[in-house]
Amino acid sequence: MQRSVSTLRLSPQIKVKVLNAGFHMLDDIMQVSALELCRETGLSQEEAVEVLQAARKEGGADEGGGSGNGASLTALDLLQKEEELNRIVTFSSRLDAALGGGLPVGKTTEICGAPGVGKTQLCLQLAVDTQVPPCFGGLGGQVVFIDTEGSFMVQRVVDLATAAVHHCTLLAEDAEQQDAVKTFTVESILSNIFLVRCHDYVELLAEIYLLPDFLSLHPKVRLLVIDSLAFPFRQHFDELRTQRTRLLNGLAQQLISMATKHDLAVVLSNQMTTRLQGGRSELVPALGESWGHAPTQRLLLRWAGCQRQATIFKSPDHQEATVNYQITTDGFRDDDESEEPPSKRPRTNTDQSAVL
Repeated sequence: MQRSVSTLRLSPQIKVKVLNAGFHMLDDIMQVSALELCRETGLSQEEAVEVLQAARKEGGADEGGGSGNGASLTALDLLQKEEELNRIVTFSSRLDAALGGGLPVGKTTEICGAPGVGKTQLCLQLAVDTQVPPCFGGLGGQVVFIDTEGSFMVQRVVDLATAAVHHCTLLAEDAEQQDAVKTFTVESILSNIFLVRCHDYVELLAEIYLLPDFLSLHPKVRLLVIDSLAFPFRQHFDELRTQRTRLLNGLAQQLISMATKHDLAVVLSNQMTTRLQGGRSELVPALGESWGHAPTQRLLLRWAGCQRQATIFKSPDHQEATVNYQITTDGFRDDDESEEPPSKRPRTNTDQSAVL
């Protein structure tokens, strides 16, 4: 089957990802499974299945029996894989329910919002929650936290960690859980957050491209946070949007590849900007319309009067939903005054992902 991958009937974007990962001939592709192809190329599971199907068809594989090497993946396999997907809880039960159990590992999530609404608080909360022991429903993982704005406050992490440890201590029932809380301490939580301070986009890009080597040496990392992605790029590229878009597209592909290959959740915070439309202004996520398609899912944190609200306004798996939340001393939590379930409503102009 000595044919080039470039001859397959696939979109140019998919071909480039496959070729850049070192798969040049059809024989190369037929030796791997769809999940392995995802990890190596950064393709989605659906795209990987499309590549394997095209390879089998062009290579003359039996139409009904597949290749016989375990490379096929059915829709049922994909469903089971999604059901087994690890997730990181937010400690807001309503938001976790709307997200299907929390933020998914292996995918990218963007958190957008105006200053002071709680983006960094949610990022810090996730950094703590990632480390909750598996016997309590957590991942027991480590965290890489990239701070571009100088907003990482270690004392705030201590507050959140103290609350999480106390919560698990109260829940401990069996011997396994009681043993787990002995090592799940504030000190262990702090020691498992690897903090990186980046002062501009050059340092950020350098860190991202060096990160795979670090992740290979630290296989327990389950969360990568960049807080915020927008700040260094908006600071230096106000008039060079074409160059900014090119750099962001490359960065997005690198982050997707790391998420799938190293089995971690990537969380990015983004700022808001003003867009003029129809003679009026509206707040929309920053970094441009093309960037809006890069994250797997997007959350919008905003104020509704004195109430904080979180809206899922882009997700391939979940309907748009809005829940109320609050920022307490213990961290990101449900709003005690809100008893209504997640609401589903028509999308408003404020929620649109089309941006400047």
